[in-house]
Amino acid sequence: MEFYEVIEARHSVRAFAENVISMATLEHILAAARRSPSASNKLPWRLVVVSDKHKRELFAKSGTYGKFLAQSPIALVGVADPTVAPKWYAVDTAIALEHVVLAATAEGLGSCWVGSFDEATVKELIGAPESLKVVAIIALGYQRKATDALGAANGLIRPTKSLDELVCWENFSSPWSQHHD
Repeated sequence: MEFYEVIEARHSVRAFAENVISMATLEHILAAARRSPSASNKLPWRLVVVSDKHKRELFAKSGTYGKFLAQSPIALVGVADPTVAPKWYAVDTAIALEHVVLAATAEGLGSCWVGSFDEATVKELIGAPESLKVVAIIALGYQRKATDALGAANGLIRPTKSLDELVCWENFSSPWSQHHD
């Protein structure tokens, strides 16, 4: 897929097929994260790949909105060290995770950000030191195809806002469309 096709194709997937993700595909996705920029190139993050179903079920139970983590074949936990980049650890980790999401889309996989989890539970399950922060979890897998039509019918796949609703020119009250050629 070309870059802008990837951007257009990416959407949050909450229903996953049972297909296994090949190690080669997973490595391509993880390599994309490794190439992500970070402040002063400190890379204050680690990604923990979790395929264990029991752990994924416990992740899902620990929060309100990530129940689908139990059915995704992979949960990718973004963990950061605030001592390495005190001001930027969350941003740097989020950039790496966005590279994961885009690379997954390019590889034909679906993904969904999960921010609803109990951090202490997740840390315990993955053996992360108390000093680290769990920034987000990415559910990763092949999309269960039958959900596309159902999701659209139920309004679960929403169109995005217009550029005028999201972008301003020079100041906050000046819409994008009034100032470009």
